[in-house]
Amino acid sequence: MKIKPFKGIRPPKKYVEQVQSRPYDVLNSAEARAEAAGNEKSLYHIIKPEIDFPEGTDEHDPKVYEKAAQNFQMFQDKGWLVQDGKEHYYIYAQTMNGKTQYGLVVCAYVDDYMTGKIKKHELTRRDKEEDRMKHVRVNNANIEPVFFAYPDNKDVDAIVAKYTKGAPEYDFTAKLDGFRHTFWIIDDDADIRRITELFAAMPAMYIADGHHRSAAAALVGAEKAKQNPNHRGDEEYNFFMAVCFPANQLTIIDYNRVVKDLNGLSDEEFLRKLSEDFIVEKKGKEIFKPSRLHE
Repeated sequence: MKIKPFKGIRPPKKYVEQVQSRPYDVLNSAEARAEAAGNEKSLYHIIKPEIDFPEGTDEHDPKVYEKAAQNFQMFQDKGWLVQDGKEHYYIYAQTMNGKTQYGLVVCAYVDDYMTGKIKKHELTRRDKEEDRMKHVRVNNANIEPVFFAYPDNKDVDAIVAKYTKGAPEYDFTAKLDGFRHTFWIIDDDADIRRITELFAAMPAMYIADGHHRSAAAALVGAEKAKQNPNHRGDEEYNFFMAVCFPANQLTIIDYNRVVKDLNGLSDEEFLRKLSEDFIVEKKGKEIFKPSRLHE
């Protein structure tokens, strides 16, 4: 797998809790408007810029995307987001329900996505791809990372552990959901080179979350490559931001569906047809949650 370090654009420590937000796709416009109320530094002004327009404004209106780019530039002009002077890898840890996961923030390679080395488990919708593609185009940046899993690697673990023993750059607990967010900077050139080498030996990575963001970033990168007559393959548009977690730290969350209409089938007929493609078992009336892989 090809990855590279990058010069992150991120908030100074004193602003991080004001800038932080939830991902763009876990809340609607009204919820984003409410969460950002009274906070001009909220990242929602960039990732959900429709909140800066009257309620009811179409979030896909061209002026909304333009507002995202204006706000992104304004955040930098005001010093709410500042670009690092050197390329780094970063470590992001999230503590949720008593469990902490440590991820490496890297730039993943567009061609690895296009050739299937970055594995997918969802189909994507073109309209949602295009929405994120417009956002990437106008900002000329990946504002939010995607969530990858990589094969367990003790050498990567050792480098991560070396840094997480030290004082973090950021460390705060979000008031809304109680999740703790911690962040370290990998600044040693030897460690940066070693991480790049270790990932180069990995056969694949897996998209845990962010299929549309991955597709959008990769498609925009491919667009830019076609538009550049002097394309070399090492330009910034050949990469997109990802947070990569080791597989053994992932929490597999159950994915539930409620069937509202049996399409004329009886209960028994429906279950019989379902069993042609799935394992169907009675689990009683209590809520069932898987406790191990493949359950």
